Amino acid sequence: MSLPVHEFGPFLASKPAQIAKGPLAIILIEDDKAVAATLAHHLARGFRHILALSDAPLTLTEAELTPLAGKVTNLILNTRRPDAHVDAVNAVIAAVPEATWLYYCYNAEFLFYPFCEARSVGEMLAFHTEERRSAMLTYVVDLYAGDLGRHPDAVDLEQPLFDRTGYYALGRKGADGHPLERQLDFHGGLRWRYEELLPPDRRRIDRIALFKAAPGLRLLPDHRFSVEEYNTYSCPWHHNITAAIASFRVAKALVGNPGSRDHVHDMTWRNSHPFRWHSEQLMELGLMEPGQWF
Repeated sequence: MSLPVHEFGPFLASKPAQIAKGPLAIILIEDDKAVAATLAHHLARGFRHILALSDAPLTLTEAELTPLAGKVTNLILNTRRPDAHVDAVNAVIAAVPEATWLYYCYNAEFLFYPFCEARSVGEMLAFHTEERRSAMLTYVVDLYAGDLGRHPDAVDLEQPLFDRTGYYALGRKGADGHPLERQLDFHGGLRWRYEELLPPDRRRIDRIALFKAAPGLRLLPDHRFSVEEYNTYSCPWHHNITAAIASFRVAKALVGNPGSRDHVHDMTWRNSHPFRWHSEQLMELGLMEPGQWF
């Protein structure tokens, strides 16, 4: 048993039934870490179909493949090159029907939103649509292993840690130097604690990961969109729902990249805290909020 495998471009050009209706998830597979767990987690959130992008066909066990049958399509694309997310997401935007809800992330990343244990992503996005919103802000919350000796790749799905404090926001300015309305640059987690090991354009933790496809819409390399309203954290009238992506991606990079691996021996600090894999914990710490959705 294996996932259906297609070339990325020809698959989208054929306008298959798998992409005719959302919400759809686009997951870029950069390595072999937590691939099955990532796919299973997002299927449990209620995505109608997942496009798993990888540079070679995915290798999964029969037990891992069984729950994915008919719900995940493996598309071949070079996901390891810089900014691979830009061309990938923009190609899907152009291929799906207008107003289709899309989501994108990487392997070893896990979407959480308010009450996600009991409500599907479709229910949440239906409410968000009623509030006349076409995109949703997500915070990327870094996860990491507490013992890099036992988990040298920094991925520990059973006992992950995260930073419970150290998050902050700065005003975002436009090209003219003036503040942009309802936009902020958010910082924290490993990107803040190890900022000297990361380039300046990789230090933000905000990502517009959930959004509606629209004609001419383009994702930019810094995870923002060409339409400024998509980059706002709420509407002008009240707070809206925000979500979070619990992610091992930065931790993996810090211990794997030649420029940083010799400087990172233990990611824990006084504010490291066990991650409980539950939306309530993230809401309690202000890392996402329900807005008007109760």
